[in-house]
Amino acid sequence: MIKALATQGQSVRQLCKLYDVSASGYYDWLDRGPSQRDKADEKLAVEIQAIHRRSRHNYGSPRITQELKNKNIKAGKKRVARIMKEEGITGVQKACYKPKTTDSNHDMPISPNLLADIAAIDEVDQVWVGDITYIPTMEGWLYLAAFMDLMSRRIKGWSLKDHMKTELVENAFIKAIFRHRPPPGLITHTDRGSQYASHSFRKLLSEHSAISSMSGKGNCYDNAAMESFWATLKKDLRITKPFKTKEEARLAIFDYIEAYYNRSRMHSSIGFMSPLDYEAKHCA
Repeated sequence: MIKALATQGQSVRQLCKLYDVSASGYYDWLDRGPSQRDKADEKLAVEIQAIHRRSRHNYGSPRITQELKNKNIKAGKKRVARIMKEEGITGVQKACYKPKTTDSNHDMPISPNLLADIAAIDEVDQVWVGDITYIPTMEGWLYLAAFMDLMSRRIKGWSLKDHMKTELVENAFIKAIFRHRPPPGLITHTDRGSQYASHSFRKLLSEHSAISSMSGKGNCYDNAAMESFWATLKKDLRITKPFKTKEEARLAIFDYIEAYYNRSRMHSSIGFMSPLDYEAKHCA
């Protein structure tokens, strides 16, 4: 700290007095040069900076520590956190969003909550969870619907439109179905929104041998995985203010889901692997 401030024109003698260090001791330390520990920290800082850049400046110390471990570089979480603080490297913090995208005030049939009866989710394409969130733009709202594999956390299909009609969730589900071809008996778990309770969406599920499951009334924990994904997406994309245009939003979300989240973003619930890597390992 003294060395850094001294290069900015501060008096070394006054700085030593401020930090309760003798001037002679400071100059002795300066003459010795960096220790082996200092050199190791400098080398580690380079690795940390590279990982942080690849994470699109999103990772905090836990994920960076895991990434270092994956590269066989030994470094404890506290050491990584210290170096990140010294280098001014920070992970982005989650913001709080509470959009109202669910209209459960309808008289359409409600499906039972099948998740409560599942002993364990141990297969890919066994359970998909679906939900809708909003994306603000200066040209108006966009609404994003997606279906996530509850085992691998992979986003199987998604759709982005300027409305929340049933077509929005149907489009996301059709994309997921034709891309991944799940086996008969796929459980599709959602909230009680009118889009998912509609005759049209139920018919689509039936055509593809999928089974509807819905959260219990007032139970927000059933769909916690999707809520977590929305928060992560908005945090990573820094959606603290609206996109300038709808097209800018579409490009950003496509890039985030298809090029980053599914392929390379580490997920703590699946052993700090990316969804694609987890599925590849599981299927192998």
